[in-house]
Amino acid sequence: MSLVVRDLAKHYGDVPVFSHVSLEVAAGEFVAIVGESGVGKSTLLNCMAGLDTWDEGSVILDGQDLAKLDDDARALLRRRSIGFVFQAFHVLPHLDVAQNVALPLMLLGEHDDGRVERMLNAVGLQGLGARLPQQLSGGQLQRVAIARALIHHPSLLLADEPTGNLDPGTASKVMDVLISQTREHGASLVLVTHSEAAATRADRMLLLTSEGVAPRPRPA
Repeated sequence: MSLVVRDLAKHYGDVPVFSHVSLEVAAGEFVAIVGESGVGKSTLLNCMAGLDTWDEGSVILDGQDLAKLDDDARALLRRRSIGFVFQAFHVLPHLDVAQNVALPLMLLGEHDDGRVERMLNAVGLQGLGARLPQQLSGGQLQRVAIARALIHHPSLLLADEPTGNLDPGTASKVMDVLISQTREHGASLVLVTHSEAAATRADRMLLLTSEGVAPRPRPA
């Protein structure tokens, strides 16, 4: 799946968040977006998924202009083709690990066929499917979120500060899982992060400012 953002602008009332944002993400590419707090990185990611609206420009996902789709069509596109990993995990506390991971399959009306168990094994959570979220560590919860985001084999994965609540060692391991699983499934990955360590693992780094995006050189 290709993602093309053209001259995107977003305001909250009279307050501009960003403008003139243009970028492309090729199929299978890993792009990291960095920038100061408050510059709109999470908002941009939500626009890419059609979860938020924008004032100018366009978001073209797999050849479809999101602005021309109604809410139901956007939701269906997300359900089929996009995975989302949040900093705050957003696992459901009343469901066990396996049930949380299986949610996208249930929404698509698909059977498990052993996919949940295989995915749990792939992210290092083998044998933990029956546990409740409150019985897991932060790193394990983020792996649950990654497994849930990838279980339906989306072609685009959007990750919003997925290591922001983790210690450096656990963050590195979570990034290992995130990258290995997206590579294995051939998914594109867009990561927004404050973490230099996470961003430098991307194929390409972009710096977001209020005036747009520009290539970010890697640290020497």
